[in-house]
Amino acid sequence: MSELITPELVTLDQDLGGTRETVIRHLAEKVVAAGRATTLEELFADAMARENKTATGVPGGIAIPHCRSAAVTQASLAMARLKPPVDWGAKDGPADIVFFIAAPEGADQEHLQLLAKLARSLIKKDFTASLRSAETPQAIVELVDGALGLGPLPETGQSGTAAASASDSAPAGAGSGTSGATAAGAAAGAAGAAAAGAGGAHRGAHAESAGSEGPAGQRSGGERAGEVHDGGGTATSGEAPASATGTAPGRLVAVTACPTGIAHTYMAADSLAAAAAERGIDLQVETQGSAGSTPLDPEVIRNADAVIFAVDVDVRDKGRFAGKPVVSGPVKRGIDEPGVMIDEALAAAKDPNARKVTGGGGTGGEERGSTGGESFGGQLKRALLTGVSYMIPFVAGGGLLIALGFLLGGYELSLSNDEGVANGDILLDGTSIFSLPPDGLLAYLGAVFWKIGNISLGFLVPALAGYIAYALADRPGIAPGFTAGAVALYMDAGFLGGIAGGLLAGYVAMWVGGWKVPSWLRGLMPVVIIPLIASLIASGLLLLVLGGPIAALTLALNDWLSGLTGVAAIGLGVILGLMMGADLGGPINKVAYAFAVAGLGEGAFDNQAPWQIMAAVMAAGMVPPLGMALATVLDKTQFSMALRENGKAAWVLGAAFISEGAIPFAASDPLRVIPSTMIGGAVAGGICMAAGVTSQAPHGGIFVFFAIGNFFMFVVAILAGMVASALVLVGLKRLTGSKKAEEPVVA
Repeated sequence: MSELITPELVTLDQDLGGTRETVIRHLAEKVVAAGRATTLEELFADAMARENKTATGVPGGIAIPHCRSAAVTQASLAMARLKPPVDWGAKDGPADIVFFIAAPEGADQEHLQLLAKLARSLIKKDFTASLRSAETPQAIVELVDGALGLGPLPETGQSGTAAASASDSAPAGAGSGTSGATAAGAAAGAAGAAAAGAGGAHRGAHAESAGSEGPAGQRSGGERAGEVHDGGGTATSGEAPASATGTAPGRLVAVTACPTGIAHTYMAADSLAAAAAERGIDLQVETQGSAGSTPLDPEVIRNADAVIFAVDVDVRDKGRFAGKPVVSGPVKRGIDEPGVMIDEALAAAKDPNARKVTGGGGTGGEERGSTGGESFGGQLKRALLTGVSYMIPFVAGGGLLIALGFLLGGYELSLSNDEGVANGDILLDGTSIFSLPPDGLLAYLGAVFWKIGNISLGFLVPALAGYIAYALADRPGIAPGFTAGAVALYMDAGFLGGIAGGLLAGYVAMWVGGWKVPSWLRGLMPVVIIPLIASLIASGLLLLVLGGPIAALTLALNDWLSGLTGVAAIGLGVILGLMMGADLGGPINKVAYAFAVAGLGEGAFDNQAPWQIMAAVMAAGMVPPLGMALATVLDKTQFSMALRENGKAAWVLGAAFISEGAIPFAASDPLRVIPSTMIGGAVAGGICMAAGVTSQAPHGGIFVFFAIGNFFMFVVAILAGMVASALVLVGLKRLTGSKKAEEPVVA
């Protein structure tokens, strides 16, 4: 038995009041009466709060209200078969089968995987038919346990279908491995089912898995499912065959996510994968749910023609998809209209003006591969880039606020008196908007902006460390990572200390999270045990052993950067510019950008080297799209119509420091485009460093002019790099013979 559901939690063929509220309250009462939750009102309130975000009704007469609640002491399922049915927000009518999923706030991965697997089963008609024909609560329990693979498969019910068909995926550990099923295998499974008749569940697809294997690709009740799932949350429709017309089918990727991450996340993934299999489309889905998430392979993302976001929450690490045509909608649309979303994505892939996922300068997520076969080096790079990605909003907000403060109140705000107190703090001491200092309103507002910006920058190192640990150990790593980052700040170890603390916290949290503990302790692991031990070890090592040496190294690095002048400074700008133009948002570009952003918080008027590095990196990152745009103007005959259209958009993308605006050009002609963007970036970076241009903002391009020191030379550097890049590209095309694409090139 799964212990998720018992006969006492099942209600059959009753009128429960005719509204969602009365049904949810009845099921919550069942959970409390069974001793699985402490407080009815708290559980009911949490369930209704989730329900009010998005109705949980799905096609087929099913509703899956669910929530996480501190009132729940044991992960539970309560089920009701309603007479009469109740309107639950689904397009095809009211629901007569309701499963209420109640999960503790610290639910362990095993239970979350089972709950997610049940949600997947509920979109299969033979399983729901068996639920409708079951005569006793015990029969319902056996059907659910059979679907979850935790009990014996029940005998065929009156509907003539087997509930076992709902159990089409083999359990696997969260976050490890990916599974796939070929469309041909799905068809074979369908043929096998047809030959055997309607008397049971039939499996005919071969599942290929890096971390787990399981049966997939079945046909039941006339419905084909060409997808397969692992416990970590990746779904694929498989490698699609050529279409009937002989042309290659599209390749799509998708992300599904809902606020709770228990039910709709996985149902949307299944629906999209099944619809893709029916169309012969190669689709791979990343489910960002509570049962763990196995990120899509970066190579798969690069090869995809378009991306689908069926989400009710932010997509984690969205920057991985930067530049891809995108179709987005709520997670319920992925369940209700999967075929429509897939058709829209295929159309977007062919439309050069389609909406695309934005990103730039490394601001959006890292390349995140499957953790199952990830090398140590790849894991380390992913963690560092994740930390930088999540740190950037603190730096951006803080840097821009400080720049606005200087604009209003003057640079004297940061200068200190003989006691070491900054003028900005003096202006704020004992004053308010109703009691202004003698300097006046503008100076006072400047001091307010300056102070808020400094406080925001104070989170730079803790955020860097916290999200490095998060990338390694998921949510249990955040608290020890932030704590280690705060300790690094206290030790004056700077961003290097934050990196060390984040890595320590993340790896310790990973280690503790892998301990085998009794079932009664699992709920405490992510919220108490892991943060406690990881914080103690990581922060203790920084305080006792590592903090001092790292602080000394940080001081030496700052002194070295501050002392760079002349040829050395220009050389550094050239190197950073070459890196920014090398792969247009890829790993090399991100390393240069991360180096600049990580040191930005160390900048000051007596140490402007970090600000100069940031300016050089931003200018160099703006050049590639601007250079491509200019090239399409200088010689239109060298570019296809689609690339000329992309060139128009590249003007704005380049001005906003979105290097990915040059990707369509690099994809169509990398051997000539990449050298031209690297040369242009090197020119811009070298000029910026030579002229001492500074930037207190990590992003924004030309639109954060007020945060740029020596703005005139900043513009000169960008224009020089843009012209150099365009001339080199046009010259290379003419010299080597242009191979203008006949077909439109899709960004």
